Amino acid sequence: MSVPTRRAFLASAAASTSLSAAPQFVSQRPDPSKRRFTSEAVEATIAEVRKSIADPELGWLFENCFPNTLDTTVDHGELNGKPDTFVITGDIDAMWLRDSTAQVWPYLPLAKRDPKLQRLLAGVVHRQTRCVLIDPYANAFNKGPAPSPWSKDLTAMKPELHERKWEIDSLCYTVRLAHGYWKATSDQSIFTPEWKQAAALIVRTFREQQRLDGPGPYKFQRSSPVSTDSLPNGGYGNPAKPNGLIRSGFRPSDDACVFPYLIPSNFFAVTSLGQLAEIHTALGDAESARQCRELAAAVSKALAAHATAVHPKHGKIFCYEVDGYGGVFLSDDCGVPGLVSLPYLGCVPATDPVYRNTRAFCLSDSNQFYFSGKAGAGLGGPHSGLDMIWPMGIIARALTSSDESEIGACLKLVKATHAGTGFMHESFHKDDPSKFTRKWFAWANTLFGELILTVRQRHPRLLA
Repeated sequence: MSVPTRRAFLASAAASTSLSAAPQFVSQRPDPSKRRFTSEAVEATIAEVRKSIADPELGWLFENCFPNTLDTTVDHGELNGKPDTFVITGDIDAMWLRDSTAQVWPYLPLAKRDPKLQRLLAGVVHRQTRCVLIDPYANAFNKGPAPSPWSKDLTAMKPELHERKWEIDSLCYTVRLAHGYWKATSDQSIFTPEWKQAAALIVRTFREQQRLDGPGPYKFQRSSPVSTDSLPNGGYGNPAKPNGLIRSGFRPSDDACVFPYLIPSNFFAVTSLGQLAEIHTALGDAESARQCRELAAAVSKALAAHATAVHPKHGKIFCYEVDGYGGVFLSDDCGVPGLVSLPYLGCVPATDPVYRNTRAFCLSDSNQFYFSGKAGAGLGGPHSGLDMIWPMGIIARALTSSDESEIGACLKLVKATHAGTGFMHESFHKDDPSKFTRKWFAWANTLFGELILTVRQRHPRLLA
């Protein structure tokens, strides 16, 4: 980040602290009798962490947000003798593969302390396995066969699908959860024959979407006035020259890609394939591990050849999207994965010189989706429209920073822009936090909880 832009961000964060009138810090959690799931380990963590947070409003936000996924979004039971957990996003009664992983991710370190919580988390892995086997190209699922508002989309819809937007990161997140659960618990019972079948299907789908031998089986069109809700050219997307990268129809924000090779998601795919290879090796499946490593190497080679461009101000940076013909889209989006969030997902070291240049570009007025106003500054995207800043982007910025002044500014900014609700939102207007989208968005809430836990571990004095 350039010095002027950095100073402007820190100043906007400081100024925004006066925008939020001090609320009465009454818990916004549901009554205990109405919570969907209660974890003793999570409750103990809330009590412990709150003691270390000097700012009462920040502590109140953590208490509201960290358990929000468990309080309000999980439906936990058993199916075919295995734990089964369906996780809605919040105000949308459907389960996204990406969101459900991110929503439960901060609870993984607590699983060994709480057998009930561990069983719930295993249930999310089993449910995601079933989802991938239903359709690896779908991003969101119903709990069972049910009506969908998108049933008329021109694609291969099934009754179990809520939406069928092909997003590379959807499959990456399923791998991230299975790998993370295994590492946190040492429990290999989730690696059932069905999981192995789903893992093979993930690899096959990635290979199909390299489109080395034709357009592949996926296409998508929607009748909508919103241009980012549909793919052009008969539903196959804009042209792209095969080069080893994996095509994505849509971004993590569910917006259509401009150029089909979405660079952050390709980096994420390489990481996920490495995690799959590690799991297969532990299970004694050398051939599946070899296939994962081979595909990861091919995508890595293509990233090395096509993922960067030289910006006139910031030098060599990662592109957001490319088409293989030389066309590049230099931008970043608030979704995770995005370019800023790559280190958070283990895809690129935060110290990488190209990443540092990219970060400076993304968090400046060189990026068309970096908005700055009276309420603060941060990443947005086309999903919520111009001038709408996403708390998720602010949180991702803090999670990928080692600069305490920057992290502190991010904490002040999210504290000042919840509009008195006690929760994170999808987005808020750069000049007025009371203008926000999605009052109940569990991913952003849980990610904020993860930020507080991370800051407490790495930079405790920022909370004290």
